[in-house]
Amino acid sequence: MKPMNALMIICLTVAAACATELDYTPLQFSVDQDRFIATGEIDGNTLEAFEAALEKRPDIRTLVLQNIGGSVDDEANVIFSRAVRDLGFTTIVPADGMVASGGSDLFLAGKTRVLEPGACIGVHSWAAEDFTATDLARSDPEHDRYLDYYDDIGIDQAFYWFTIEAAPADGMHWMSAAEVTQFGVTTDLAPDLGRADTCNDR
Repeated sequence: MKPMNALMIICLTVAAACATELDYTPLQFSVDQDRFIATGEIDGNTLEAFEAALEKRPDIRTLVLQNIGGSVDDEANVIFSRAVRDLGFTTIVPADGMVASGGSDLFLAGKTRVLEPGACIGVHSWAAEDFTATDLARSDPEHDRYLDYYDDIGIDQAFYWFTIEAAPADGMHWMSAAEVTQFGVTTDLAPDLGRADTCNDR
């Protein structure tokens, strides 16, 4: 093995330091037979990680969302979610799984969307540095990123307005089976979903 030069050691040291400074776990993909299992939060590197996983297993078209607490980059989230839709993936939240915020948007990317009994799906308003979504007029173009995404994947825009009004940015509303049915969140029958106290602990 070749010895590392000083520059390489510095780069690796900086990279390690940056990684330890993250206050979230980036989305990671593992393989379970014919499924990808995803856990973590969506960021600017998620699409690249997803493409790397696909390169190794191009036959897989099922994405199990085990625990997706949201995204740290809303634009990256929409781009990644569009890629999932374009590839025709099925998305599943398992019985002990949870998606929230940007993770819920990712779940909606599935051509087929399955919520197993007990699964948790959470929504809330998004926020920028100095305002929240509900501070804006409905005609404000800041909403367009999400409205355009919902239009493109066949989800009624009413769902977007529901999400930002259901809970503040620092809270979470755990959807009921009736709400899931109302907004067409799943392509299957909506099961009994996780209770709020259970979902908050995941």
